[in-house]
Amino acid sequence: MNFDEYQQKSRKTALYPAIGHPVIYPTLGLVNEAGEVAGKIKKVFRDKDGQISEETRQALKAELGDVLWYLAQVSTELGLTLDEVAESNIAKLYDRLERGKIGGDGDAR
Repeated sequence: MNFDEYQQKSRKTALYPAIGHPVIYPTLGLVNEAGEVAGKIKKVFRDKDGQISEETRQALKAELGDVLWYLAQVSTELGLTLDEVAESNIAKLYDRLERGKIGGDGDAR
């Protein structure tokens, strides 16, 4: 499956409340799900000596799927495709790599 196909298919399941601008709900969901991914990773290091079991890997796959769903909805609400987002990000990263600026911080590297 490619990004465009995923975005189109996932949109059929995008039933969420109108709480002001349509980008608000999926944005809040995105950060919530990203936090769940981080929480599971934190517990791997706190409770499992950094060992990711197959059960944890599958749980992370599910959470990452939720992150992807919300990312698709935020992108759609902004009039962007996931392909556009991915292509733009790769172009930015390769530009930084070519200029020796892949490390460090700041958007304008």
